[in-house]
Amino acid sequence: MPELIPVIDLMQGRVVHARRGDRQAYQPLRSRLVEGCVPADVVDALLAATTARHIYIADLDAIRRLGGDHTKVIAALAERHPQVEFWVDGGFADADAALALHQATGATPVLGSESLTEPDTLAKLSAAGVPALLSLDYRGGVPLGAAWAHAPEFWPARVIAMELARVGSEAGPELALIARLRAQRPDVAVIAAGGVRDAVDLAALDEAGVPAVLVASALHDGRLAVPR
Repeated sequence: MPELIPVIDLMQGRVVHARRGDRQAYQPLRSRLVEGCVPADVVDALLAATTARHIYIADLDAIRRLGGDHTKVIAALAERHPQVEFWVDGGFADADAALALHQATGATPVLGSESLTEPDTLAKLSAAGVPALLSLDYRGGVPLGAAWAHAPEFWPARVIAMELARVGSEAGPELALIARLRAQRPDVAVIAAGGVRDAVDLAALDEAGVPAVLVASALHDGRLAVPR
């Protein structure tokens, strides 16, 4: 089965519930796993429920260019859980921004195609010894960001198939998108994101050759129980 990678979305110091990529409408998280929406408490609960080795963080303040970010919060989480690799999408436009986040927190930058503006970003990070992932962002099947970011020759070893319209939607994963990306670059690990509901979806992703999947809603509402 694919590795489960829990997701937290940070906005104004709180964990919020992502739904269909409509970021301005996100509300504070409500979960069966934890009371409240304090980032440290939510991460503690997700790790207790899943024994995850990775946590994905979307810093929505940074992505939305609201004049702030959650670097201090992320650094504290990384210090609290040194055994976990944190993947962070901070709306990075270039290598300098991604490198600054990595140096401040130790987290692995996630470069979102919707935010990226510099084609040499991956090369610069690699030269600095900083691993990175590329999130291929889509909304309703429409690729977001520069065309060069979606060109297969640009991709690193790990990419995320991020269909924002399916995030928190209970619509199931976008299997057709995943199949298309895998066909373009069979040597690249395609990580699924958006729409996962239950163990049936995980089985479908496993059959599709997906090594890992980003999950939030199905964990918090109890539809996806992780065997211990």
